[in-house]
Amino acid sequence: MGRLRVLSAREVCQILEGQGFTKIRQRGSHIIMQKQTEDSTITVPIPNCSEIRIGTLQSIIRQSGLPRSLFEVSR
Repeated sequence: MGRLRVLSAREVCQILEGQGFTKIRQRGSHIIMQKQTEDSTITVPIPNCSEIRIGTLQSIIRQSGLPRSLFEVSR
């Protein structure tokens, strides 16, 4: 497992959009991204800040169901 990158909310949204998520709305300081699957809808809130904390990023990865490698430092 590699090290997670320090990402901004904009960068995380770009990664999620590349994997089929769409921006639904922004309310206050959070951006809401959603993805429709065959049997459910995945909703991921992202805090709109310049640097997302590692624990928050891990939670976003877990909720989205995407591979961690998309968010890791590339060598």
